[in-house]
Amino acid sequence: MSNGSGVSRGDRNRNARLARLRAAVPTSNAIVGIDLADVKQMVVVCDHDSKVLARRTFRCKAWDLGPALDWAAGHAARQGFTGVTLACEPTGHRWRILGQLATDRGMSFVCVQPTMSAWARKSEDLTFDKTDDKDAVLIARMTAQLRCYLPEPADETWGRLRHLGNRRDELLEIHGASVHRLRDLLECVWPAALATASYPFRSSTWVAALAVITGRDGGDLDRTRRLGAARFERMVRAEVTRRGRTRPCLRIVRNLFTALSDPAGVLTHRPGAFERIAWVLGDWDRARTQQVDVEAQMTAVLDDLELTDLVTTIPGLSPVGAAAILAHTGDLRRFTSARAVVKHAGLAPRERMSGTFTGKARLSGAGRPELRTAA
Repeated sequence: MSNGSGVSRGDRNRNARLARLRAAVPTSNAIVGIDLADVKQMVVVCDHDSKVLARRTFRCKAWDLGPALDWAAGHAARQGFTGVTLACEPTGHRWRILGQLATDRGMSFVCVQPTMSAWARKSEDLTFDKTDDKDAVLIARMTAQLRCYLPEPADETWGRLRHLGNRRDELLEIHGASVHRLRDLLECVWPAALATASYPFRSSTWVAALAVITGRDGGDLDRTRRLGAARFERMVRAEVTRRGRTRPCLRIVRNLFTALSDPAGVLTHRPGAFERIAWVLGDWDRARTQQVDVEAQMTAVLDDLELTDLVTTIPGLSPVGAAAILAHTGDLRRFTSARAVVKHAGLAPRERMSGTFTGKARLSGAGRPELRTAA
């Protein structure tokens, strides 16, 4: 799509983005590139031609960089600049601390993508050197070229949703790891148990029965078998009720009781393996309980943002799913278009065209992997 001047919509969006960046990196400002680390911070003050005006190493934590920013501002003023623009890579949590210090002092703050820095470093020096001194100058140079971006502004509610979303991702990882660990252990010491249900790890009855076997008898299958089928069924029924379900699947209970007599498995490892299985089941149960609590808090944040009524009108999208997506996008109003959100997730198709050649379009994959998973 284009207008009479031949400027496309993509050109207009790019021009608007460059205008926003130029407002944050005006030519009247010196550029302060900072290579952040734990206790060693490299600070350089540069002009827009990447000429280094001052350089200094500060051995302090990120929260103690206030004097370093004042030192950089003083050098910039003596060189005739009216202000400074701070730039760093958004690695770890320290860039948020630097952004807070910059806000407190009324300084502009931008970030440079580490991927962009890595590419620029390779083209900068064929020796592929990587030092704090060179990285700080490289960050300042890329900022002068407007190869940077404005970080998401801090907001208490959106920040809380981001942390809740990250916690949910951690719990989902525990969930997946627990399933794989249980499968590996059972395949080694009691493979017959895995054949007692079509999808054992999705069955509340199967999980409850495994909890009974490991909790009461410590994985001593002979001792569990001596209970008898009727008593074993009653114990599983009680465990299923305790886990919030109404009644067990008796077919799975009977299959598991029959499997107690199966001799297949590495018998010498059974005591230790079943002890580990009990621990993994405990981790899995705690993760699922915490996940329910975290997801309830995430939907409550949607209520605070007054977005619950909106997401419920989207077919196939639950409040929890919407909260998980928004936790990784932040406020959608900061994006200029829906395509920008898709690119942020790495789901935009990557075009391959040159002259008369047209290649196969594939997803770029350059974005937030957590957002792709949530979407």
